[in-house]
Amino acid sequence: MARAIWTGSISFGLVSIPVGLFSATDDHTIHFHQFERGTSDRVRNKRVNERTGEEIDFADIVKGADVGDGEHVIVEPDELEAIAPGRSRDLEITDFVDLEEIDPLYFQRTYWLAPTAEQYARPYGLLLAALTRTNRAAIGSFVMRGKQYLAAIRPDGDVLALETLHFADEVRDPHEELENLPSKLPASGKELDMAVHLVESMSGPWKPEDYTDTYRDKVEELIADKQRGRQTVVEAEPPDPTEMSDLLAALEESVEAARSGRRTRADRSAKDDRTAGDGTAEDDLANATKADLAAKAKELDIKGRSTMTRDELAEAIHDAS
Repeated sequence: MARAIWTGSISFGLVSIPVGLFSATDDHTIHFHQFERGTSDRVRNKRVNERTGEEIDFADIVKGADVGDGEHVIVEPDELEAIAPGRSRDLEITDFVDLEEIDPLYFQRTYWLAPTAEQYARPYGLLLAALTRTNRAAIGSFVMRGKQYLAAIRPDGDVLALETLHFADEVRDPHEELENLPSKLPASGKELDMAVHLVESMSGPWKPEDYTDTYRDKVEELIADKQRGRQTVVEAEPPDPTEMSDLLAALEESVEAARSGRRTRADRSAKDDRTAGDGTAEDDLANATKADLAAKAKELDIKGRSTMTRDELAEAIHDAS
């Protein structure tokens, strides 16, 4: 059973609902330890006084705020604690806004909200139904782990989701930060028509299960290959940038490929580089990435494919072909 990382109450008007906050996502990033090359010796990070070279205990470390000209204002941990927000157990809803009005740029991290006891399911369900019917999000703030968060509570099926939001002053202005942006967008023209056709021909329903972390798959494959002493397969170089003179031709080829289900020239080149060998089906399976194998297993409707390793996927595809 999941464990709440924060418990408190959400309140709107005179209604208060005790809830728990739960992580809605998992981080599956592969983490590495550090070693000195050529040895089995672990490399550790230490807190070292840069002047004396001596290691410092954590209890003897204070924080310093850079105020410019090489000067710092030293702040003690208890001074920060004295001005930190209190351990709030209440998230008071102050506004309801149209969900579409919240720019995704402001979304920070997603959590689930659940009532802490069965008797609170009714008011929880009432808020969920009201937000669903009005397509609105509830806006409020709360304190967790000594930090204040702006939050949007929104319906997600039969569950309330809480999105922590960036404050307005944390969002950068792209026109001040970025260069080479177009001065104005094209309103018409053949290139725009072809670009629209390409978007429409590649459009479909959102199916998050169709997308996987292919880089993580490649890291896992690299580790497995090195463990077995096998040669690793290098990923193909990305395609060259499209020249302005080739833009319309590239769009036309992309639209035709999308309509016919063919791969584009860049897709074919990348795939050919990954599966270069003697041209046999066995060679294709041996050089295919786990993501490619998973997609092939899905086409063949191989049962249990989601829990298979790369080698198990290859063997199952070989047996099914």
